[in-house]
Amino acid sequence: MFDFLSNNKIRFILFQVVAVLIVAYVAYYAISNLNYNIERLGIRSGFDFLGIRAGFEINERLIAYTVDSSNLDAFYVGLINTIVVSVIGIIFATILGLIIGVARLSSNYLISKLAEVYVEIFRNLPILLQILFWYNLLLIVLPSPRNSFDFFDKVFLNLRGVYFPKPIFESDFSWVLIAFFLGAFLSFLIKRFFSKKHDETGIRQRTWHYYLLSLLGLPLGVYWLLGSPLHFDYPSLQGFNFDGGLSFSPEFLALVLALSIYTATYISEAIRAGIESVDNGQKEAGLAMGLTQTQTLKFVLLPQALRVAIPPIINQYLNLTKNSSLAAAIGYSDLVGVFSGTVLNQVGQAIEIILMTMAVYLTLSLLISLGLNFVNHKMRIKGLNE
Repeated sequence: MFDFLSNNKIRFILFQVVAVLIVAYVAYYAISNLNYNIERLGIRSGFDFLGIRAGFEINERLIAYTVDSSNLDAFYVGLINTIVVSVIGIIFATILGLIIGVARLSSNYLISKLAEVYVEIFRNLPILLQILFWYNLLLIVLPSPRNSFDFFDKVFLNLRGVYFPKPIFESDFSWVLIAFFLGAFLSFLIKRFFSKKHDETGIRQRTWHYYLLSLLGLPLGVYWLLGSPLHFDYPSLQGFNFDGGLSFSPEFLALVLALSIYTATYISEAIRAGIESVDNGQKEAGLAMGLTQTQTLKFVLLPQALRVAIPPIINQYLNLTKNSSLAAAIGYSDLVGVFSGTVLNQVGQAIEIILMTMAVYLTLSLLISLGLNFVNHKMRIKGLNE
């Protein structure tokens, strides 16, 4: 018996089997106990509640929704709002983080110190406190609808939100989208062609006009040939508020602003650390070849720095997406506020609703990780045998 257990391979397998059995037993016990309590307390279970009439209004929505819509429709509204906040927040945080990260290393003392002060202040304040701060600040600073900030008589900003022209797509507009994706594919082929040519000859050519022609020229040409299958619904002041167009509430603006500013501090530190990880000889070599400071940063330092910076940046994108669930603190209609809040209070099926909400955030996090890990894989330094 003891000889049998002294075999490392057998003992290794045995310990794993025992661990799996323990986990399976705990899971079985928990599920059995859950089912027993549900039956004992007479709690409804299942997902039939998704087809029930929601019975409440959601002001912040990008799809059709009324009080007569189902709880599933409310789930979709909250999901889309969460995705929109996360995507816009990630874009702004990335741009701001890149700027601040480079500014931290600036030879200009004032710019460098201002960037450092920004990072130290906003990185060390709780994100919930920042969300509340920006929300209350916007309500105080922004004017009433009648005194809105006017941008080209098309975009309006006031304490009730920001109003944009709303695009109205006609059926033929799908051909414009097809032309755009075709142009994107052509841009990819053009990039591969000139990258290969650069590797073979060492000569770098300007290609921006090819990209411009592919990404903008082709879709615009199709757009005009089809007779402009797109028009806009412009917002206009009607009484005490604006009517028409596409609007985003102050809650949305405060949430995006807080998430972007907070997350950008960590992204900037990742960018700064990535640039500092590049050997100083690389910068000197770029300058010796006749490149300017900007060209050296763009073509020499940043491509190498991003290989180091992307893994921690992935974590910050995930944190921003999960931190968006704090929107309920200022009343923004995200997934947690709408589905895990209002719908849960009405139907009382906490297990199903919380599990669906957790599944959404898990899926979003995995998709972000998958996409950026793919980018990270493509940017890695290839070995001799690759």
